[in-house]
Amino acid sequence: MGDSERRDREAASSSSDRVTLKKEIGLLSACAIIIGNIIGSGIFISPKGVLEHAGSVGLSLIVWTCGGGICALGSMCYAELGVTIPKSGGDYSYVTEIFGGLVGFLLLWSAVLIMYPTTLAVIALTFSNYVLQPAFPYCVPPYIATRLLATICVLFLTWVNCHSVRWATRIQDIFTVGKLLALVLIIVVGLVQISKGHYEALRPSVAFEFRQEPSVGQIALAFLQASFAYSGWNFLNYVTEEVVEPRKNLPRAIYISIPLVTLVYTMTNIAYFSSMTPEELLASNAVAVTFGEKLLGMFSWVMPISVALSTFGGINGYLFTSSRLCFSGAREGHLPYLLAMIHLKNCTPIPALLLCCIATIVILCIGETHNLINYVSFINYLSYGVTIAGLIYLRKKKPHLARPIKVNMLIPFSYMLFWVVLLGFSLYSEPVVCGLGMVIMLTGVPIYFVGVRWRDKPKWIYRLVERVTYVGQKLCYVVFPQADPSETEPLTTHKNSD
Repeated sequence: MGDSERRDREAASSSSDRVTLKKEIGLLSACAIIIGNIIGSGIFISPKGVLEHAGSVGLSLIVWTCGGGICALGSMCYAELGVTIPKSGGDYSYVTEIFGGLVGFLLLWSAVLIMYPTTLAVIALTFSNYVLQPAFPYCVPPYIATRLLATICVLFLTWVNCHSVRWATRIQDIFTVGKLLALVLIIVVGLVQISKGHYEALRPSVAFEFRQEPSVGQIALAFLQASFAYSGWNFLNYVTEEVVEPRKNLPRAIYISIPLVTLVYTMTNIAYFSSMTPEELLASNAVAVTFGEKLLGMFSWVMPISVALSTFGGINGYLFTSSRLCFSGAREGHLPYLLAMIHLKNCTPIPALLLCCIATIVILCIGETHNLINYVSFINYLSYGVTIAGLIYLRKKKPHLARPIKVNMLIPFSYMLFWVVLLGFSLYSEPVVCGLGMVIMLTGVPIYFVGVRWRDKPKWIYRLVERVTYVGQKLCYVVFPQADPSETEPLTTHKNSD
């Protein structure tokens, strides 16, 4: 760290008006962040992939239900970690605290470099495609138009997140309600169809007719497809320091949101099968749109608009949480210190938000977003397993550490068993994709030793970093935040032995 950065931190510490991240995320907004990040475009599109790999309607519904159960197991483990190590940054912060800097940096590197910018780009492109589709009813929207609208959307939501945490959370609240209403509409229409006797595909004798002989590998791939639709269940842990009473509201939000999403997802898939045959569903690239065209008649336009609104809220949620990951990484010294600064008045991490925005726009310009996201999906699930393995290790290393929430050890071990089987069969089925994902992650090893561990760098490098930091502070009007130790330090109180 340079002298100017030390002076900035000392000035921030001595200031009577301390600048900190604002705690504006209550229980409702916390639930909206989890639900809003889980429900994106996945449930409107991915049922096709689950059915294709499961091979039957009945098994696909079991996969959707069990997928929610697996997320519930993982989220309970994250609830314990979130209240024991109450730092923003989620997986990265926990792994860094438990296993040290290198492992944490590798998760951070892959997430900031590829994972979150690519996911944001894919969601933004889905949004622009659905918005532009009515203007191009008989053809695919132009390449430039979709990229331009996606970029405008990302820029607008970046501006909102830079301006106000409250505005960003309100957008998340409103669009989460909109997503749920769209899914409730599908469920209600499906139940009406079932009440009229249209449930042939759901009869047990028909539901378990397999188009192909099921295999463990195909079932594992079906779970991967469902897991993509459930991804985002751990995102509240990225903004722990902005949650009001995190040790109370973090676990409450998790316990409310995950069962609700699981119920909604399962019922939505039942609704799809009440009006669509398996063949029709497999032939559709946008299941919800096909469902609307078949049952809603002149109101079929509701479905593409619902998907567009859903993805708009998803972009906002990913920007909000991924910027906090950059912020946490910079605070630990794993990224440039400028990214750990927040706006003097709005208390928002503007440099981190701008980095996420720029990285997303670069990925949009590259164009091969879907191939990239296939590579990093493996890393995403790898990070879940490493984090929950950290919980098991922490229990053994510090058994007397005070834990406001302490889950039964069967829960992390059950999750790890599923995780090992899922990733094992993924490696077997898609060795090239998983291998490239590992290569992307391991490219961070030399970056870590050169950028983080190498302390005696030439002075001109430090002067350059100081200059860039100074200019960035002037442009963004940002300073180092003053953390509240009572909220961000891990609990160190030891329980009294009986």
